[in-house]
Amino acid sequence: MTAKFASLLVRATLIGAAALPLAGCISFGPKPPPTLMSLHAISPLAAGAARTSDDAHAVSVTVPAAPPTLGTQRVMVQAGPNSIAYLKNALWAASPTVLMRNLLAETISAKTGRFVPDTRFTGVQPDTRLSGTLSEFGLDGPGMTVVVTYDGTITRSGSTQIETRRFSARVPVASEDPQPVGMALDQAANQVAGEVADWIGTR
Repeated sequence: MTAKFASLLVRATLIGAAALPLAGCISFGPKPPPTLMSLHAISPLAAGAARTSDDAHAVSVTVPAAPPTLGTQRVMVQAGPNSIAYLKNALWAASPTVLMRNLLAETISAKTGRFVPDTRFTGVQPDTRLSGTLSEFGLDGPGMTVVVTYDGTITRSGSTQIETRRFSARVPVASEDPQPVGMALDQAANQVAGEVADWIGTR
């Protein structure tokens, strides 16, 4: 072994040894919970015969806008008039806006019979377009109630009118544990989605 090679070997060993304590300090965020929370449509689209549609009867549903506090997979808790926290050991499977958009699409399609294309599908340009803002989607800590509030906007091709409406649902919870909070939010979100579907209608 040459002196130069031996020097390089010692140097590499020292670098590796120095990195070992550092590796134990690196953290890539909190450990995720064993299960993730999601929303499930009370009125799902049933399997069965194929349906046909055209632009006039299709409905586009966009992912709603939301305040920065909802731009996360964590479950928001309104801890006070001017304070926000997040529920411990609880994570959504996707952001609340994406989950709500998918629930709206499934419920509208099931209740109205109208085709709601995926946001990535460009083959249909629906005459009816639903957009909106998800302004509340979490737990009101002091009131021990979950709240879901969605401000919807409908525009239709060939019309200069814009229809807007606010939908809100509140469901009480017995504790701040993830399971009852998740079930209550699922119930509230389904109530809002059902009312939005009735608003869209079958025309």
